[in-house]
Amino acid sequence: MYSQGLIGADNKTEETQAFLDAFQKRIDAEEKIEPNDPMPLAYRNTLIRMIGQHAHSEIVGMLPEGNWITRAPTLRRKVALLAKVQDEGGHGLYLYSAAETLGVSREQMTEELLDGTAKYSSIFNYPTPTWADIGTIGWLVDGAAIMNQVPLCRCSYGPYARAMIRVCKEESFHQRQGYELVKTLCEGTAEQKAMAQDSLDRWWWPSLMMFGPSDTDSQHSDKSMQWKIKRFTNDELRQKFIDATVPQAELIGLTVPDKDLTWNPTKNRGKGGYDFGEINWDEFWRVVQGHGLMNKDRIAARKKAWDEGAWVREAAQAYAAKQQSSSVA
Repeated sequence: MYSQGLIGADNKTEETQAFLDAFQKRIDAEEKIEPNDPMPLAYRNTLIRMIGQHAHSEIVGMLPEGNWITRAPTLRRKVALLAKVQDEGGHGLYLYSAAETLGVSREQMTEELLDGTAKYSSIFNYPTPTWADIGTIGWLVDGAAIMNQVPLCRCSYGPYARAMIRVCKEESFHQRQGYELVKTLCEGTAEQKAMAQDSLDRWWWPSLMMFGPSDTDSQHSDKSMQWKIKRFTNDELRQKFIDATVPQAELIGLTVPDKDLTWNPTKNRGKGGYDFGEINWDEFWRVVQGHGLMNKDRIAARKKAWDEGAWVREAAQAYAAKQQSSSVA
């Protein structure tokens, strides 16, 4: 943790209007904010919340996929899934490291996850009962993640933006891998195609919820947009995802489970886009608040891994302290 740029860190910088105006001027000029730069406390806290939630989602997201590694139907699928799960672990590492530059420890972030203070993506609180779900997660969940994360490569906070470049490249591969898996099922037996359709039916609406609450109910979007942490609102990203994904489903013969889905040529400033049905926001908030089908299992698995890994962290710290004392001597 090396951030020295927090308001009050040097006992000189005050969060005056002049300071806030100067900070916003840097943001408007598309300058990157770096860890040692002075920054408003609210900007720092927003980033910690966002990056922490993102990091937690990458790690928790390994659980439903990791559960299928031993049951993958072929060696090729097993190797691909192993590689993907490994990538997700790396993404969590990049993001925890980016958050640490803001002066928060990984231990604190993990404790907040385990006690329910911090959140992770609601999508990972749904079960994966069939092999088709692994493909659908790659196609829809990682596809939705790409829509959200590519703009983060231009985030105003430098460490987050730079971490996202590699993350997005790998997520793009994951999305293509998932779509290819679903496409293969659709080209197989009637039973396999039915499995793919069932998976799409279960994952479509939770995938739309991944973008967060509607703009009218979002508490953080306005400020995040002003600071150029985010570049698009939740609803804008959701619309982009739907417009890109519906043709993909139609191409492989699947039906999006939305009876209100219709093409509207007047949307998107005349470029066209899909009108879609109402999202079940009651379900969204219920899952976010910890009452999804897999909430307890996900947190229990994360806590078990954290507790059982304590000796590794302690050993690493002891080794680092020994190395430091040896170099001083």
